[in-house]
Amino acid sequence: MNSTQHTPGRSTARRAVHAAVAVAATALLLPAAGAVAAPPASAAQASAQTSAHTSVPTHRERDLSIPLPGASSAEGIARGKGSTFYAGDLGRGDIFRGDIREGTAELFIDAPEGRAAVGLKADVKRDLLFVSGGATGRAYVYDTRTGDAVADLQLATGEAFINDVTLTRDGAYFTDSRSAALYFVPVDGGGRIGEPETIALSGPAALVTPGFNLNGITAVDRGRTLIVAHSANQALYTVDPGTGESVVIETGALPNVDGILAKGDTVYAVQNRSNQVSRIDLSKDLSSGEVEDVITSPLFDVPTTVALFGNTLALANAKFGAVDPGGYEVVTVSAR
Repeated sequence: MNSTQHTPGRSTARRAVHAAVAVAATALLLPAAGAVAAPPASAAQASAQTSAHTSVPTHRERDLSIPLPGASSAEGIARGKGSTFYAGDLGRGDIFRGDIREGTAELFIDAPEGRAAVGLKADVKRDLLFVSGGATGRAYVYDTRTGDAVADLQLATGEAFINDVTLTRDGAYFTDSRSAALYFVPVDGGGRIGEPETIALSGPAALVTPGFNLNGITAVDRGRTLIVAHSANQALYTVDPGTGESVVIETGALPNVDGILAKGDTVYAVQNRSNQVSRIDLSKDLSSGEVEDVITSPLFDVPTTVALFGNTLALANAKFGAVDPGGYEVVTVSAR
């Protein structure tokens, strides 16, 4: 399934276990219904999608591919200090650390067997990396200075898929693609991790279908409001973290919406199988958003999550459904 070499020192049995985890995780990301299940867009489809925004240029001037050596899969990416990024191996749970300026990456955390790594976020002030555990129902926290495990948290039991994470001053919020809930993990000023809390959602973001539901998450207004992406609904919603109440952000349909990232009044919405990122200008009251730009690249191969470095976006290529992916990588493109 993967033509790249695996990290030295792994046993054949362990490779088989992690391959099975990767296949299971990919299956969850390819439901029978919902936007995520759409086949990869053809060149004609991509052209048609872009033509809806005829004044929008295609960005290619900063395109760069950074291999993740030995990765068996990829999904999440997070910005660290300076030009450092972290990227996750979806099926194994391993974490790579790289530098977008140097264009290099290497294995940083060899995760214990049975872990997964979906969405990631780095708390650069507290030197912590938060990792969504997918179908494990768990979240993991690592020390970014040493790579040591800090916490292993059970967020949900039963059918769950802990998909993405965002950070505020008070802690970390995780999405679950299989339920109408968010999970909050408090973190104090000293970096001590508290007990997880469940936030039941109400309103349109609470819809749960047989497909893939809540996906990406980001915070705005200094953490007082969350924005979530809902893949099946092809939509973005605001969520009050105190009450769980959700309200739609009127943007028009966002097929294949996956990871999202807010910067000021701008949201970058990754549309995985559309192989594009929509740059959305939000209204002041967050009730609507206008797609101002559609960012594409010949290097995109089902990108899923995004990190922002100044005027550069870094994305993980997940390559879902590829028979022979030929390795996995992080790619960078211009943010505007």
